[in-house]
Amino acid sequence: MPYEPPPELAGLTLDQIAAHVAARKLPPVEDWSPEKTGDSAMRIAGDGTWFHEGSPLTRQAMVRAFAGLLTRDDGGQHWLVTPFEKLSIEVEDAAFVATDVVRKDGDLAFRLNTDELVVAGPQHPLRAGGSAEEPAIYLGVRRGCEAQLNRSTWLQLAEIALAEGDGTHVSSGGERWSLLPE
Repeated sequence: MPYEPPPELAGLTLDQIAAHVAARKLPPVEDWSPEKTGDSAMRIAGDGTWFHEGSPLTRQAMVRAFAGLLTRDDGGQHWLVTPFEKLSIEVEDAAFVATDVVRKDGDLAFRLNTDELVVAGPQHPLRAGGSAEEPAIYLGVRRGCEAQLNRSTWLQLAEIALAEGDGTHVSSGGERWSLLPE
C-alpha cells in the first residue's frame, strides 16, 4: 500500500490533526527488552538527514520506519530498538526536525520531517535551548526524543507568540512555555 502523507496543516482542523496522530501505529518499543546491543553505524545530522555508514538514506519510507523504532535513554543516548537488538545511533542535535506549525483551536500542531503530526501539550512539551544569540526550540516527540524547530518553523512560532501576547511565550494543551533560553 503506498504511503499517503497527511495534508498540509493549515487545511486541517484540530480534530483532523488528532485523527492523523491517532492513526500512526508505532511499534511497542517500550515493551521490548532485547538482550543484544550494538552500534547501528547510523547518524542523524543536525538538519534531520539520516546516514548509514556515511551515506545518506534517500528512501523516506526507510527513515519513517527507523524513526518509529527510535528511543532516547535518560543519559541522552539514542537507540534503535527491535525485539531482538538495541543499536546505538548517533544524533547530532535532535532526532527529528519540526518543519511547520499552525495554531488550531488554541493548540499548536507541528509537522515533522518524517511527516508525523504532533500537538504540543503535556506529553509533547516545548523547550527553549541554545543561547540568546542563537536560540533553539525543541518539541518533545516520544520516548525521550525531540524535534528541533527549523528556522522557518521557529519564526512561525515567534509570530504566533507576538500575535497572542508578549512575544516570548506560547501555550498549547493547557501548558505554557517560554521561547527564551534560560
